Amino acid sequence: MTLDPDDELVDRLDDAGNVIGVITRRELRGSRIPHRCAYMLVFNSKDQLFIHQRTATKATHPLHWDVCVGGLPGVGESFDDAIRRDMEEEIGVAVEPERLFPFHYADERSIVHGMVYRAVHNGPFRLQPEEVLRGEFVPLAEAVRRTEQQAFCPDGVAVLTEYIRRLRQTDS
Repeated sequence: MTLDPDDELVDRLDDAGNVIGVITRRELRGSRIPHRCAYMLVFNSKDQLFIHQRTATKATHPLHWDVCVGGLPGVGESFDDAIRRDMEEEIGVAVEPERLFPFHYADERSIVHGMVYRAVHNGPFRLQPEEVLRGEFVPLAEAVRRTEQQAFCPDGVAVLTEYIRRLRQTDS
């Protein structure tokens, strides 16, 4: 018997990001309870970003596009282990992630204490049918343009915005 993903346990955090308990993913949805998330920006050797469309059955943001692969670490799971696991589960590849920066995101639906990573992989990918409908590599500017015109996961857009801001800082 397989566990319903909504019954998986994740760390519950306080406002400062410290673990204070355990909660199911179901209890977490839309509750604004602080939790952790790992985000991976996947580029190919041409420096194009992999974007993907989520399935209609996703609990949050169904059919939205996303610029990040990733998800919630399990109870006690490190960000590094979680992002490796999510990469293998969602797009079927093993990568050694490059840790970029810690990330905090809050909106009317969620509060996230996260970690952002980068990896280079040219595919092919084995997309997890329960999670990913389709995906493609696009130039970074095209990814930004699409986030302004199509439905994208808002935390992923915030990750991309911060990534580009930091990229510009290092270029100047």
